[in-house]
Amino acid sequence: MEHHIALELVRITEKAAIDSARWTGRGDKNSADDAATTAIRSRLNSVAIDGTVVIGEGEMDEAPMLYIGEKVGNRLGPKIDIAVDPLEGTETVASGLNNAISVIAAAPEGSLLHAPDIYMEKLAVGPMLAGHLSLNDPIETTLAKASSILNKPLSDMTVSILDRDRHREIIAVLRASGVRIKLLSHGDVMGAIEAATESEVDMYIGSGGAPEGVLAAAALKCLGGEMQGRLLPDGIEEVERCKRMGISDPSQLLSMEDMVGRESVLFVATGVTPGDLLNGVRYLPNQKAETHSVIMHSENQTISFLRTIHKMPIPQEILTEAAM
Repeated sequence: MEHHIALELVRITEKAAIDSARWTGRGDKNSADDAATTAIRSRLNSVAIDGTVVIGEGEMDEAPMLYIGEKVGNRLGPKIDIAVDPLEGTETVASGLNNAISVIAAAPEGSLLHAPDIYMEKLAVGPMLAGHLSLNDPIETTLAKASSILNKPLSDMTVSILDRDRHREIIAVLRASGVRIKLLSHGDVMGAIEAATESEVDMYIGSGGAPEGVLAAAALKCLGGEMQGRLLPDGIEEVERCKRMGISDPSQLLSMEDMVGRESVLFVATGVTPGDLLNGVRYLPNQKAETHSVIMHSENQTISFLRTIHKMPIPQEILTEAAM
């Protein structure tokens, strides 16, 4: 994964973040998502790749652009898989909350899991716990193993999980164990990534979107962490969707390798609203905007943060008024 591809992709997530951040707090998640999706799709074909969208806005009959299987890039570069979430946190932006991002992951062709848009059970950890835990174990066993490996009492450990009704039983077990809990209102990708950063979070568990699981796995590979998953199809229709996308046994435990392959992975993201890892878009005086992005490479596990000041074009309506 050439370095110049990372720089081209981060320019695209920056544009998506700037365009979608204008909808912050305005209660219109669809317009925020459309702005980010349009920004990414309009620029991807200029990138020197022969890419295929494997994680996107949905299947061809569900999404007019960035659909699964869509070809992107100018066909003059390497064949790669593209996983993209133009706006991870549409409701977050609409409500003016934290941790919304625009994100793209890329890997050599055939590397990234074609994950259907269904729920996935997840376990995400950082480098110290990578390779030592299993999603097959009861949560009590997982906590005990983690406590021993980290040499921390349960009362000093922090586990993050989405604050959802479907997680009531897991949250009750966590509380009974004595660990600290970080309840997330939104932000499935960033929630998992935080377990492998220099934060208080030791582990991320629970269920969330399967596409977001693949994106998080790409970042965790770059961070030296680990993601395990298991698809949770709801009914025959979702089981058949898994099989159409090449997953013959939806109940299998998915390892990091199953989700992002063995070869190098690239992960780029730009903050839309403020978060723990990335700052959100700031609109500055004199038609400027500031973005904060991260670029991760799994090959040498380098993590680069990029703060950029953008000169914004003057809106057409202002130009029209000035000419009158």
